[in-house]
Amino acid sequence: MTRFAAVDLGASSGRVIVGEVRPDAVALEEVHRFPNRPVLTGGTLHWDVLALWAGIVDGLRRAGPVDGIAVDSWAVDYALLDRDGVLLGNPVHYRDGRTDGVADEVDAIVPPDELYALTGVQRLPFNTVYQLVAARTSAAMDAADALVMIPDLFAYWLTGERVGEVTNASTTGLFDVRARQWSGELASRLGLRPEILPPVVEPGTVIGGLTAAVAAECGLAGGTPVWTVGSHDTASAVLGVPARSPAFAYVSCGTWSLVGVELPAPVTTDAARAANFSNELGVDGSVRFLRNVMGLWLLQECVRTWERIDGPVDLPALLAAAAQLPGGRSVIDPDRPEFLPPGDMPARLRGECRRTGQPEPATPAELTRCILDSLAHAYRRAVREAAELSGGPVEVVHLVGGGAQNQLLCQLTADACELPVVAGPAEAAAYGNVLVQARAAGVLAGDRTQLRALIGDAGRVYRPR
Repeated sequence: MTRFAAVDLGASSGRVIVGEVRPDAVALEEVHRFPNRPVLTGGTLHWDVLALWAGIVDGLRRAGPVDGIAVDSWAVDYALLDRDGVLLGNPVHYRDGRTDGVADEVDAIVPPDELYALTGVQRLPFNTVYQLVAARTSAAMDAADALVMIPDLFAYWLTGERVGEVTNASTTGLFDVRARQWSGELASRLGLRPEILPPVVEPGTVIGGLTAAVAAECGLAGGTPVWTVGSHDTASAVLGVPARSPAFAYVSCGTWSLVGVELPAPVTTDAARAANFSNELGVDGSVRFLRNVMGLWLLQECVRTWERIDGPVDLPALLAAAAQLPGGRSVIDPDRPEFLPPGDMPARLRGECRRTGQPEPATPAELTRCILDSLAHAYRRAVREAAELSGGPVEVVHLVGGGAQNQLLCQLTADACELPVVAGPAEAAAYGNVLVQARAAGVLAGDRTQLRALIGDAGRVYRPR
């Protein structure tokens, strides 16, 4: 039996998960979980990457001897390193307001249709390209010798080697989605420095071995290989979908929901741009044709507000109460820009219902039902448009990630999509991470379908009512 450590970093928590791999099965065990708490300093919202690094080290120490390590995380955000490899400040959080209005500034330089034809990336206000344009005259950018995406930063600290992994690079809005390379010409047109962009590699590439210092701190063998996987956690999660046929859609549901289909080539038509779909690169040359939906962030922010006022929230009881309420009473667009920043989400949701002439949810249960009904309708729209724009059939929806444990959301999604929903696994990203490592190490073989077959029974199937 071979053991691999998957470092899986989400927007609210990080995990170190050990995958035990045999030729016919993969079993996961979470050995450490730690919070991911953004920090507001000087009016700017940052990621606390040093705290995340401490959590990673603690998790690897608890993992014990492993045959490989790989890191996946959220996309879009980046770190800057100076010529000595020193971090130039904590990375800025994508929910920070520094990119307000920057997309329009970029449009004036590179027309949106031209940018989409090249990069295939959905227009979102926090895309890396907009973050970089917002920061292009900063002291940190002037001093930068290298840019690395978040999972590549931790891989650098593990090994001392800098690379860029394609699945995360493809989310930036600076990446040629067909050539699978950075577009230096685009960077130059926007006043950015293409020389700081790292060389890109595909999932399943060995970056290097653990440095002696890190190995000693973690209690692991020096030189333990660190691999690239689908370093965008959604790329790993889509590989972790236990699909048995290609006619599936997926909802990778956590703080964000990524809803789409898996394709062999990008779709960069005018219709796809108008529908705001992304073409993000996946494992084995695949393309994740998807739309970002705001996700369970809406409920998470409501819970934070309620807990500040009334103390701890019993989430299972809240979901049970929401399930008893009539559906469809108030349905909002979860992707409206006012829902993006942290803050008083219950007040914003009530305000949106009021603005659109719908009943205002008064209680936490009513607000929860509004959120979940709204997400299910957004999933329906995205699944149907993905199928229409890509020309492929969808026979089943796989809902993976933390949202797979939300039975009400799974049932509402089946009802809205009028398709069966297979829920789970909750740790799909860790499955995808471990499977790529194991294949790269020669422990497993096969294509994506064969790898997915090792995940086994995902869980409950929800039928549309």
